[in-house]
Amino acid sequence: MQGMRRIAVAGPSITEADVQAVADAARTNWYANWNEYISKFEAETARQCDMRYAIAVPHASSALHLSFATAGLKAGDEVLVPDVTWIASVAPIYQTGAEAVMVDILPDTWCIDPDAVERAITPRTKAILGVDLYGSMCDWPRLRRIADKHGLALIEDAAESLGSKLDGRPAGAFGDMSILSFHGSKTVSCGEGGMLLTNDKKLFDRANFLRDHGRTSVAGKYQLFFNTEIAFKYKMSAVQAALGWSQMTRLDALVEKKRQIFGWYAAQLKGLEGVQINAEPANVYNCFWMPSVVIDERFGMTRHDLMEQMDKRGIDTRPIFTPLSTMPAFAEHEPARRFSAANVVSQRISKYGINLPSSGQTTKEDTEVVSAALRDILQPGR
Repeated sequence: MQGMRRIAVAGPSITEADVQAVADAARTNWYANWNEYISKFEAETARQCDMRYAIAVPHASSALHLSFATAGLKAGDEVLVPDVTWIASVAPIYQTGAEAVMVDILPDTWCIDPDAVERAITPRTKAILGVDLYGSMCDWPRLRRIADKHGLALIEDAAESLGSKLDGRPAGAFGDMSILSFHGSKTVSCGEGGMLLTNDKKLFDRANFLRDHGRTSVAGKYQLFFNTEIAFKYKMSAVQAALGWSQMTRLDALVEKKRQIFGWYAAQLKGLEGVQINAEPANVYNCFWMPSVVIDERFGMTRHDLMEQMDKRGIDTRPIFTPLSTMPAFAEHEPARRFSAANVVSQRISKYGINLPSSGQTTKEDTEVVSAALRDILQPGR
């Protein structure tokens, strides 16, 4: 409808302090001072995530590729991944020559099912990738035990969960290597950007080496353009880092706003039968990056029907991710589809789930409009 004010599904919260940090980086972070904001951003992120080392990179996809390459993945290897996640979580696996094996998710947190992980392990399995979907937390203690038992690398994709906690430990603190995203839709944003985190000095050194074209030293003397391996160019700019650092310093406030938005939805949708919302188990503090609903099949509509109805009311939504194993992109990859038929939770959650508006500008009034629309669509005439 022309003139209708649309309610955006996602977007950042930008303050004058953020803008000033970016302007300062553009003016001053050159020559000998080029690394000031990058170092500050890395240090603040490591502190917030309770990790020793952090490496700023251009985006989360490069952080994942860097982590898989650092873990030594190669052709013939397999990585166990959740079937429901954005393709960026698993595409970098293929850049190493390895293959992804997609397994089912849990019905409450929508994160990878540890039982499905155990059933899928073969001699080719070299790593487990857990994705903290929409702010939920994987069962990291269980995944750690499985990984240690089988000698597997454990990678945490915390792109959507910055600010969440499990047993008091922050998201990003559970993998041998963990990654974050600072995309424009994320709680902390610098437009594009990512971070690799680890507590392991050897992994940190290897990742640092690979992310800068494999530069090395010769006979103790630093040679600026001397390389011993063909590697990658994965560095963040100072301007990106300045915005990310400024935002990261107010992480608690940004997460509190996300939790407030979710709280509004939870209160307004209370009692609406046949609608499941994001879980928060007793041992989890959920950042609720993206409030989501999964409707029961009793309503006789799919996520696409629901999104179409919301769109007519001026409300932007997103579909919960489609199971990767069903996508044409993986049609030629047998390992990806190995458990597709068994991934029944993935198929149900995806078919009936959408993400609700939760940008940095979302107001209580916005959530009231969204919730009223949802009720009207699902229970017309009431």
